[in-house]
Amino acid sequence: MQRLGARSVPVVARGDNFVFAQIIKDVVEFLELDDDTAPKLSPLELAERYDGILETAIRLTRQMPDDRLGDELPNRPRSWRVLMHHAFQVPTSFLNMEETGDMLTYEDLVAPPPETLKTGADIAGFGEAVRVRFRNWWKSVEGQDFSGDVPTYFGGTSRHEMLERTVWHSTQHFRQIASLLDQAGIIPDRPLTQHDIRDLPLTEKVWDEA
Repeated sequence: MQRLGARSVPVVARGDNFVFAQIIKDVVEFLELDDDTAPKLSPLELAERYDGILETAIRLTRQMPDDRLGDELPNRPRSWRVLMHHAFQVPTSFLNMEETGDMLTYEDLVAPPPETLKTGADIAGFGEAVRVRFRNWWKSVEGQDFSGDVPTYFGGTSRHEMLERTVWHSTQHFRQIASLLDQAGIIPDRPLTQHDIRDLPLTEKVWDEA
């Protein structure tokens, strides 16, 4: 990573060249593959799907026992609390970019949870605020053109692709929260299903391999 000059993961490298693996289209082009990476869901479909996904995520977050929030994730030095906050910080950083017109920054995307978010209920409350904010944002932009590029720390990508990435990135973390509940011996209350994640670029795997 240091030799290549990459400052964040994930990246895909070939020799001395690399590309940030934040947008699937960039990876496909870098590897010279013949795949169609355009979003399968329209902005409207993504927004409507995401509202239900956020509702599920908030419900699952409320189930998390507070005495497990300091535990570390499988194969990664990150606490359960940090993951749960990050899952809602992903749409927050997208909305910050949309509402200010500023570049989406890595620092905003991975901002740590503030001291005020100590419990699962605290983080669920943050998630509820994010859901309301996302709904209000969509009401203000529905019908707009999403084909133009938006500025991000990993390069230019279309507004449509950035919305899709926000949805699938955070959805993968919401799936992980359900997995953590299983590890804690708690049955997740109506977790996300294959129907919920259909047509999103997600694999069956919930966790990265070691």
